[in-house]
Amino acid sequence: MNTLLRRCCFRQEGDDNVLIKTPASILLLAAIVSPLCLLRAQAPASSKSRSVWDGVYTEEQAKRGEPVYRKECAACHGELLTGGESAPPLSGGAFLANWNGLTMGDLFDRIRKTMPQSAPGRLTRQQDADILAFMLSVNKFPAGKTELYRQSEMLKEIRFEAAKPEPKK
Repeated sequence: MNTLLRRCCFRQEGDDNVLIKTPASILLLAAIVSPLCLLRAQAPASSKSRSVWDGVYTEEQAKRGEPVYRKECAACHGELLTGGESAPPLSGGAFLANWNGLTMGDLFDRIRKTMPQSAPGRLTRQQDADILAFMLSVNKFPAGKTELYRQSEMLKEIRFEAAKPEPKK
């Protein structure tokens, strides 16, 4: 038994085969590998990552959003989404630069919590998503086959990128 214990747990001179069976060795290996696994688990899944260039709204949704925008937003932000005296533009370079690098969830939450200025939060999530789809269409982002989500958590998975990314190879 003593020879077996010594052979499994300790490396003796002349042994070419090393067996790692001690609890300390296993713990050391786990301590080295665990942080690497955690880093991999926290890394964004680039294959699942989406942006506004991936067609995140439908044309139908943008069409539904236009009359809601005209009724609820145009008085301040302008008929052409170019901004007004007290409201920023919702189209063009300044708008794109302002939101570049953020998420659709960030933009959706801003609309949902602060607009319309006369009664923030009055519109439904569906109306907010439809208005956002209309804004995307005016800014020439491509439409797709699925409607823009109404949940902030889901929209946080979609990056707002002002410039169209290079095609994936």
